[in-house]
Amino acid sequence: MKASEISRIIEMAWEDRTPFEAIEGNYGLSEKEVKQLMKNELKLSSYKLWRERVYGRKTKHISKRGYVFGRHKSPNKR
Repeated sequence: MKASEISRIIEMAWEDRTPFEAIEGNYGLSEKEVKQLMKNELKLSSYKLWRERVYGRKTKHISKRGYVFGRHKSPNKR
């Protein structure tokens, strides 16, 4: 994998709203493979911080989300 692809995968993994399924769709890496990549590429302290942040987060798994994909619309807009 190219360094730019690894960098983008790490960026997507850190984003709260990017689910693992999106990473798999774009780069073919499963959640387990993303976790392994993060462990290999980040410092141990950064990896632990990321794992604490991601663990159980609803937005990182499509099946746990309570809404369908799409843009957020404010109820104040018509």
